[in-house]
Amino acid sequence: MKSKIITIAGALGSGKSSTAKLVAKELGYQHFSSGDLFRAIAKERGLTVEQINEAAELEQEIDHAVDERLKEMGKGSDLVIDSRLAFHWMPNSFKVYLKLDSQQAAERIFNHIQKEGRESQSGDSVEEIFAETERRKASEKKRYMNLYSVDVHDMTPFDVVIDTGPNDLPTVAQMVTDAYREWLEQ
Repeated sequence: MKSKIITIAGALGSGKSSTAKLVAKELGYQHFSSGDLFRAIAKERGLTVEQINEAAELEQEIDHAVDERLKEMGKGSDLVIDSRLAFHWMPNSFKVYLKLDSQQAAERIFNHIQKEGRESQSGDSVEEIFAETERRKASEKKRYMNLYSVDVHDMTPFDVVIDTGPNDLPTVAQMVTDAYREWLEQ
């Protein structure tokens, strides 16, 4: 049975949160970001995003706290969630994967930090962000494989995969919304 939940996963810097917010607004759904929750946990502990990822490799309860919240949310409806693993916990959701080249991702993240700031994340150059992003990507892949046997870079479980590199945010959000509406009608 299909649920009225959209889960958006994907590459770091691919626009998961921005896309999820816009899709939720378009559909009149609520939005939740597990990345925001993870950053809040980092801030509570006085850590950066990279440091909380490293800590999570040793302290499984960090990931479990986020995942339990996601599992609970999976019982709801009319929801758009951006999260690395929500698709895994909500198999009946409409599953979206946003992909993006690592260099473009580093540039986007750096520009976001420079313009708006980013909670528990900073960087003085695109190169620094690129290196941190690659470390974070490796950490998450290792953690989620060890915890749940899930490869967060495998795009096969998803209903739609969108490359956000050549598309602006409104276009990506429209692609998600159109594909979701089609999926609901099937």
